[in-house]
Parts: sequence; structure tokens; C-alpha cells
Amino acid sequence: MIKENKVSKYLLYAIGEIILVVIGILIALAINNNNGERKTRIKELNYLSGIKSDLNLNLIELKTYITTRETSVSSAETVLDFINNNKEIILDEFNFNSLNVQIWYPFKKNDNTYRELINSGNLAIISNDSIKNMLINSQLGYKQISVLETHMQYDFENYIYPIYFSIADLESDISNYTFQVSNGTEGVRTELSKEKIELLLKNQTFKNGFVLSIFNNKKLVDEYKNMILMSEKLIDLIDSELIKNK
Repeated sequence: MIKENKVSKYLLYAIGEIILVVIGILIALAINNNNGERKTRIKELNYLSGIKSDLNLNLIELKTYITTRETSVSSAETVLDFINNNKEIILDEFNFNSLNVQIWYPFKKNDNTYRELINSGNLAIISNDSIKNMLINSQLGYKQISVLETHMQYDFENYIYPIYFSIADLESDISNYTFQVSNGTEGVRTELSKEKIELLLKNQTFKNGFVLSIFNNKKLVDEYKNMILMSEKLIDLIDSELIKNK
């Protein structure tokens, strides 16, 4: 009985030791998991902060481009007024508005953080599904903008540029345009050719190019406005997520 009691005590002791070891392992795993989750959360918040910064930069650019595109529409309408004989031809005014439509730049989005998120395979760490889905949708929106800009470039290269380059004196026209844009601080107010401008005004293909430019620029303005609304909603969602950890 004495021996049996000793064996029982040893067994209880051994079981107790095993339980303590298991508890220790579980605690260590829990601590490691918590540390891992905390590090992942910190990484997620850093990505969200970076995305927010990119979005704010895009908002500034989008609003600037809306103004630029609307100005381009106004200039194209002025050119059409000259073409349709709704307005007396003023050479400097035609030159300014014609080049104001033809000189344009595609929108360049700021998405360095998003691209890093995708390229690193870390998109899954964005825990808020609404943010994740809106990020993906915003990229589709920018793709639509790119498609419209590519289409507009095609129209310019087929309906406006060939006609303009074959008739106009580009050196003289750009110098005159630069003089007007800079309020006389740059360029030279050159004498423009009335005959060349009248040839442009009589060309149906040239006219159609400006009609298409109005259509494309208005579509782009609509897309820019949609992107502004989406970006502002996304920023609000990100702000709510960031506030949780303050």
C-alpha cells in the first residue's frame, strides 16, 4: 500500500507537470498569436494611412482636371462657333481656343500604396470588406478614365492633328498661344495667317474632331466626379478604421 501510494503520488505529480507544460505552451501560443495579430494590424493601419494620403492627392488632381476639361469644352464650343459662322473670326481667339483643346494630358493617379499592397500579396490583411471592395472598384473607375482618354487620343490623332499639322504653322501658333497664356511674359505675339485658319474652319473632319472632343471631355468630367465621390467615401471609411486604434 505504501508503494502504491508512492506510485499514485508520482503519477499525480507527473500529470500535474504535464498540465503545467501544456498550459505554458497554450499561453505562449496565445501571446504569439496576439503579437502576430497586433503586428498585422499595425501593418494594415500603415497601408490604410498610405492609401488615404494617395486618395487626398488624387482628389486635388481630379478637381484640377475637371476645371481643365471644362475649359477645353468651352474652347471647343468657341471653335465650333467660328466654324458654324455663329461668331466673327478673331484670329488670336481661334488660335488660343484651338490649341487649348489640342494640348492636353492624361490623368495620372497616385496609387503607390495600393500597388505595393497588391504586389506584396497583402490585400487580405485589409480586414474591412467595404474598404477592400471600394479600393478594387476605384481601380476599375480609373481604368474607365484611361479608356476614355485613349479613345479621345485616337479621335485627336485621326480627326484633328493630321488636318491641323498639314495646314497650320505650328511654330507661329504655339508662340502666339504661349504669349496669350503667360499674359505676355513668354512667347511672341506672332501674326497669324487668316488664310490658313479659314482652311481649317472649312474642313469637315477638323470640325468633327472638335465635336468629339466635347463629347469625350464631358464624359471624362463625369468620371472624375464619380471618382471624387468614391474617394471621399473611401477616406471616410478609412478614417473610421483608424479611429478605432486611437
